[in-house]
Amino acid sequence: MKRKNYSELTVKNYLHRLKLFFSWLPAKLEAASKTDMNNYIDYLLEKKLSPRTINCHLSTVRGFYDYLIYEEEVSLNNPVARGKMLREPHPLPMYLHDNELQLFLENVSSTRDLAMFMLMLRCGLRVQEVVNLTLDVIDYRRSRILVKSGKGGKDRTVYISNDAAVALAKYLRKRPRTGERQIFLAEKGRYKGKPISVRAVQKRIEHYAREIGVSVTCHRLRHTMATQLLNADADIVSIQEMLGHSRIKTTQRYSKLLNLKAQRDYFKAMEVVMEKTSVNQLE
Repeated sequence: MKRKNYSELTVKNYLHRLKLFFSWLPAKLEAASKTDMNNYIDYLLEKKLSPRTINCHLSTVRGFYDYLIYEEEVSLNNPVARGKMLREPHPLPMYLHDNELQLFLENVSSTRDLAMFMLMLRCGLRVQEVVNLTLDVIDYRRSRILVKSGKGGKDRTVYISNDAAVALAKYLRKRPRTGERQIFLAEKGRYKGKPISVRAVQKRIEHYAREIGVSVTCHRLRHTMATQLLNADADIVSIQEMLGHSRIKTTQRYSKLLNLKAQRDYFKAMEVVMEKTSVNQLE
């Protein structure tokens, strides 16, 4: 995986899944059967894992066996058959309504936290991308940020709104002088002054969400940005590029939400239609 330039986090997740499988497997590695895999699925279901998470586990195990068979030339059968995946639900992205978003932002007391959340809300950054941000990628003059090695190891350029730029500038003025490259630092505890972790950011947003009684997550801020841009008539391909989606299909899911653009398009087009075909009985 390292030779294929997978990220450290991806490698870590794959190793975790393989360790879980090896610790559960009742037979030797080369003797694992399709029946064993069915039992393993039942085991993961008992652990209350979601279908999507279980599919990730199955994909990892299948990939490991493929590696043994095709690269290490070990003579064995892959117990994870192609297409053996659980059906996954496809819920629509959850976003924050304007009143919920206003309440949340007003409740954020830390300049650091507000800057992090505004980068997710206005720039569409993932939490890992916020944690990895360094000072050299911020281009205030052109109002843009270079996101290096985002999801899938891809670079992309995002744009920073005035309010997000102000929030970030306020934090940078208070940020302690340090040799750390990352922008956002832990402010308390044993890791004070060190780059903040993904889990620490998630805990901060969970803290504010509990205080106001509204379900807010880092990813929900991204969903909110996409929904707001779509309803403000932004082009869906532009939204795709800003969010870093590999497939346009992923971005199109937002059009199934509260799509005010579709509503405006409908009534605008319907005015033209009604001018051409009038109903006499209604006159």
